Amino acid sequence: MAEVLARGMAPSLGLSDLVVESAGVGAMEGSPASDGALLVAMEHGLDLGQHRARQATPAVVANADLVLTMGESHARQIREMGGEGRTFVLPDYATSGVDRGNVRDPFGADLEVYRSTFAELERYVEQALRRAAADDTSR
Repeated sequence: MAEVLARGMAPSLGLSDLVVESAGVGAMEGSPASDGALLVAMEHGLDLGQHRARQATPAVVANADLVLTMGESHARQIREMGGEGRTFVLPDYATSGVDRGNVRDPFGADLEVYRSTFAELERYVEQALRRAAADDTSR
């Protein structure tokens, strides 16, 4: 959900050249988005129908300028793959350290949890993109 949100928001924030890719530390390679994610994305006019899970690997991490994770345990694993210095937990990065903690993983939960997670992601992804745009213009 974070990937499709970021792709949708990036152009309106002046980040039309931004490449957004999703990969998970526990992803089952090639799996489609869960039914809950598909439904909640559709409720917001977003399409996850073509999404397929991809495993985070050292090669994937090496190609990323910035890695935002849903939780600290994921961030640790990504840092161990070579992502030190450019890997952050999404709420922490989005709010410059004001909000700390993990984004709840809705997998296997009811639709209301997916909706709540989507709202949380929507807020944090927008804030993170605004920060990335500001950081990019300051270079």
